[in-house]
Amino acid sequence: MKDTNRIVWADFLRLIAILMVICIHCADPFNVSPEARSNPEYNFWGSIYGAFLRPCVPLFVMLTGMLLLPVREETGPFYKKRMMRVLVPFVVWSFLYTIFPWLTGLVGLDSSILTRMFAYAGESPSQSLGDSLHNLWMIPFNFHTYTVHLWYIYMLLGLYLYLPFFSAWVKQASKKQIRIFLGLWCITLFLPYCREFLSENLGGTCAWNDFGILYYFSGFCGYLLLGSYLKDTGNRLSAGKTIGLSIILFAVGYAVTYDGFREMTARPDATERQVELFFLYCSPNVMMMTVAVWLLAQKVKITSAFLVRALANLTRCGLGIYLIHYFLVGTGYLVVDNLGLPVPLRVPVTALLVFTVAWGLVAGCYRAFPRAARWVMG
Repeated sequence: MKDTNRIVWADFLRLIAILMVICIHCADPFNVSPEARSNPEYNFWGSIYGAFLRPCVPLFVMLTGMLLLPVREETGPFYKKRMMRVLVPFVVWSFLYTIFPWLTGLVGLDSSILTRMFAYAGESPSQSLGDSLHNLWMIPFNFHTYTVHLWYIYMLLGLYLYLPFFSAWVKQASKKQIRIFLGLWCITLFLPYCREFLSENLGGTCAWNDFGILYYFSGFCGYLLLGSYLKDTGNRLSAGKTIGLSIILFAVGYAVTYDGFREMTARPDATERQVELFFLYCSPNVMMMTVAVWLLAQKVKITSAFLVRALANLTRCGLGIYLIHYFLVGTGYLVVDNLGLPVPLRVPVTALLVFTVAWGLVAGCYRAFPRAARWVMG
């Protein structure tokens, strides 16, 4: 019963993370372009939602660490089981997103449909076969305009490659050693701000060296370890203390994220890196918000058999929802926009619409074509 309960609250946390991801992408029309940010109402609500939703990706990574660290399989079987489940659907959906612009031109649709469907497409996106083929060739190297959300898959595959080796240390590391690693990792979360406000080069970095003193403790591996560590230590706080601590952590992290983003977007000459500075997932403010959500989720108790089954199904469909939802975000936003809803409601209503449709499509594929869906939806 204890193990089942852990899985249920983890499934619930995954639901929260998925909704946050979709909401973030539904907020992109408010935040992506300087023109949108120049609209005071769009800038205000884009900042509110954009800052509030930052824990989404760190929550996914922490869940990965909680469930997979330490790795219990040999390296070969682990790669075959984990990597292939992600790699094949990633290739399929990268291909579909990449040829979609060319297909719209092939059937005679105006390029403006791409602008309406994809926040990063720009005003006059290309529909040429040559550009689509170029983007196909680039898939092994990086994402592009129409696969922006798939940056996460590149990162996830990297974590999977790293996990068996990192796991070997985690298995034999003491709690003290793990806490020291996490402490050093927390210091690295401040480095983006140090580079912006102190010096571009820190800890031995320069034009010919990108690997500074704390480089080897940085990145998403810290969230992996944090998820595993919090699984082992558990949340021994009472519900009241958990709520109090979580409110403080989230409020402080949110205030820094929101105020920093508003400050940066107020600068007319801000670079893309500066605009994203306070939205970085590997930052102290986002880490605080993430831990707050995690601690609260650990206290969730779900006893309804229906909800348990629904959350289990969501876990099965989660990767497919992530892969497919970006096709639906633009269309969902147009539907909600045509309804004339107030600006504050457009992001959450669009996200719920996109989430519902995506889950229905993925679940339907699993029901109708279970074997094929495993390779297409993950």
